Amino acid sequence: MLRVGLTGGIGSGKSTVARRLVARGAVLVDSDVLAREVVAPGTEGLAEVVDAFGPDVLDPSGALDRPALAAVVFGDPAARALLNAIIHPRVRERSAELIAAAPADAVVVQDIPLLVESGMAPQFSLVVVVHADVEERVRRLALRGTPEADARSRIAAQASDADRRAAADVWLSNDGSQAELEAAVDALWERRLVPFEVNLRERRIAQGAPGLVAPDPEWAAAGERLRARVAAAAGSLGRGVAHVGPTAVPGLPAADVIDLQLGVGSLDDADAVRDALQDTGFPQHPSVGHDPVRPERLHGSADPGRPVALHVRVVDSPGWREALLLRDWLRADADARAEYVARTRTAAGAATGDTAADRAAELQEPWSRTASERAESWAATSAWVPSLD
Repeated sequence: MLRVGLTGGIGSGKSTVARRLVARGAVLVDSDVLAREVVAPGTEGLAEVVDAFGPDVLDPSGALDRPALAAVVFGDPAARALLNAIIHPRVRERSAELIAAAPADAVVVQDIPLLVESGMAPQFSLVVVVHADVEERVRRLALRGTPEADARSRIAAQASDADRRAAADVWLSNDGSQAELEAAVDALWERRLVPFEVNLRERRIAQGAPGLVAPDPEWAAAGERLRARVAAAAGSLGRGVAHVGPTAVPGLPAADVIDLQLGVGSLDDADAVRDALQDTGFPQHPSVGHDPVRPERLHGSADPGRPVALHVRVVDSPGWREALLLRDWLRADADARAEYVARTRTAAGAATGDTAADRAAELQEPWSRTASERAESWAATSAWVPSLD
């Protein structure tokens, strides 16, 4: 199944997005709902909260008095950590039960207000962030009865817009009308989430648009998100993930594909992480990646909105080292970058038809061989050492 993380600041409209996704067919796992469920009257969770914070956090009916509890933990990091230690494990356990019960072809949307703050983004195949301007959020909270000072304080206590944007594979703006937001959610569902789920289930690589495009400043952020996602999937068998290839070189025109390199200890380890990578959204290429000279395993992306080439290589092998070296040489040498762009454009222009990509690579090969020699010379004179960053 496809697991999507949904988040956004208080008052951003995240609940509206969640409802619309459910209407389109998503299975929703709402952390706020579960957080209430695990401390409902008669639960072990509520008993533990009372033991920790006293009977004053209960209302006359014996249910949790949330404003009273908020007054105790707000501004007290130790008290908040204690409360989280009671609630979060129970929410995770209940979430896992609901996810396990979902159909195999489900798009599971986990609504998690503090997804970014808790560092959970790499656990999802896609992260959707709902955003609205601070003043609009304050206005919406006022309509719910929240005083302005309290609203601003709660907004300031959450992740910044910059932190959320860094975690977002999809950024949904909600500064307009509800109809505009719902239309954006519908487009997301139809054009990305549904085909992503099908590709994921069928272990199929989504095809990106061919050809060179202008440098995209978002490539670096996308590379960081994907690095973290691959590292989380690989677990202890992974030995570092790097953003390599032309999209890792600032200012370089390239095909809109994020090249990643996952280091492993052996090809057996590469095969052992295959299923975890595929379950996360990186299907293995069915016929590429078994070159006896430079052995690797090649994965792509099931996400139609983000093409990826994921090379799984043994750390310190020639292919692993060369990918890092060429990236760093191009970053350091302006003349090399200019030559690369010229050669790539020439090759792309001369290659047409169904085999255009293969033909372009063939035309580029002579320069690539020379480039490797020059990069090695640069490495020797610059005291270069391999780095994942």
